[in-house]
Amino acid sequence: MYKLFSFILCQLLFNGVYAQDRLTGETFTTRSEVLARNGMAATSQPLATQAALEILKKGGSAMDAAIAANAVLGLVEPASCGIGGDIFAIVWDAKEKKLFGFNGSGRAPKSLNIEYFMEREIKYVPLYGPLPVSVPGCVDGWFELHKKFGKLPMAEILQPAIGYGRDGFPVSEVIAYEMVSNYKGLQDQPGFAQTYLPGGTPPAKGEVFKNPDLANTYDKIARGGRDAFYKGDIARTIDAFMKKHGGFLSYSDMAGHTSEWVEPVSTNYRGFDVWELPPNGQGTAALQMLNILEGYDIAAMGFGSAEYIHVLTEAKKLAYEDRAKFYADPAFNNIPLSELLSKKYAASRRELIGPDESARAYPAGDMEIESGNTTYLTVADKDGNIVSLIQSIYSEFASGMVPDGLGFVLQNRGQMFNVQDKTHANALEPGKRPFHTIIPAFITRDGKPHVSFGLMGGAVQPQGHAQIVINLVDFGMNLQEAGDAPRIRHAGSSQPTGSRMTNGGTLNMESGFDYGTIRELRKKGHRISFGVGIYGGYQAIGIDLDNRVYTGASESRKDGQAAGY
Repeated sequence: MYKLFSFILCQLLFNGVYAQDRLTGETFTTRSEVLARNGMAATSQPLATQAALEILKKGGSAMDAAIAANAVLGLVEPASCGIGGDIFAIVWDAKEKKLFGFNGSGRAPKSLNIEYFMEREIKYVPLYGPLPVSVPGCVDGWFELHKKFGKLPMAEILQPAIGYGRDGFPVSEVIAYEMVSNYKGLQDQPGFAQTYLPGGTPPAKGEVFKNPDLANTYDKIARGGRDAFYKGDIARTIDAFMKKHGGFLSYSDMAGHTSEWVEPVSTNYRGFDVWELPPNGQGTAALQMLNILEGYDIAAMGFGSAEYIHVLTEAKKLAYEDRAKFYADPAFNNIPLSELLSKKYAASRRELIGPDESARAYPAGDMEIESGNTTYLTVADKDGNIVSLIQSIYSEFASGMVPDGLGFVLQNRGQMFNVQDKTHANALEPGKRPFHTIIPAFITRDGKPHVSFGLMGGAVQPQGHAQIVINLVDFGMNLQEAGDAPRIRHAGSSQPTGSRMTNGGTLNMESGFDYGTIRELRKKGHRISFGVGIYGGYQAIGIDLDNRVYTGASESRKDGQAAGY
């Protein structure tokens, strides 16, 4: 009996449980795509999606709605995002018919340098506490983006989040799981328990949670603008809090913060232009992967085949070696982007991939460098403007430090600096932006917007972006199925913080792949593992400007919702 049970269980786990009884016949789709004409929002939490729609219906722009949704997410999804973190966006402007890129990442405190860590023989910046805290760029990002693309006053945009903060909201399923899974080890960080552990534990699914401190902070920002955050009482509170707890972030760091408009970078993948933001983010890795994979007949290999997953994994390893070496703050480095994104370079990298063997290590490119967990959402409005926006505090609950009475955690993005090698592109320097994992994405075709999408989840993002594009382009999946289809996540690549891959890393495979595929991958030398909740979270909007129809998708790994009107 035990052997029979084990056999049945293996069949379910490794041969996959597919949704083949759906009327549409899409193998992996968990729900239908959402279709609407006047506006669309896709976020990782339904209350945020509804806040975005509320703003759109009031005549707000896609950017207004995106900011409203982001503010709600900072309240209802506090382990992943919030105003203590950074923000990036790609925006399609319907009037100018072009994409704009925005980098809203903060910098290292000017009083902190690499010698602090070297003198103490600290090889990596700690994950929690005051040392990884960098300037939060989110609020300045809101106001800069709003200045260029907004319509409604900020007080009206932030009102849904303020209301939920004061009156409370029922905690949704995945977010409750994330909170209870990630709070241990943080409860002793200053301010954390008072804000996020009512009664000593995180709120359970369905429990009504309030954060009046964050509501009051939002209200100050709504009334006082970005300077209320960077030059007013909020900045002074952060300054005093950090001094009290041995931190380096100061009032002058806050007051001196600026964001940057940047040119998105792209590659053409089989007739589709895929757009990302340049470093200090990691979006270029997705483009490098696609350039390498374009040399294979992916469609003929078939989704879920060992042949496809092998070359996908090896392309990821190659791109991430360059990511570890080159991706950093361009204000401090001359990054060879054109070379990294060239088809010729991709072809030379492709030659390193063996068809039957998983590489234990790869070299990075030899171009010269001259020194010098997250939430994703997308919104489209009735005028054809589309926002692809991602915002993060880095790891779950970030530094764990909640400044007195402010209701949000300070990000720990500085943990991504290299503090072992002064010559490394990503070496910690005062006022430098750290390597960033969060990346929004966009696809255009023939100069027209096609898909706005993103996939949150740390280092999974570039490899997740590549898988989404391949699902859409090579495998012909619809927008919903492209996100719901099982994904792989390779871990263990070399990192911008200084660690090196020497053993080939680990290939994590989501349930839904055939066991025969897994067996073949093991024969090629891949170390296979399985996990839950590590494959990211995807939202997307498809754009048909000719018929003025939007298609929304929100995958099943999150509490998310796509909705339109």
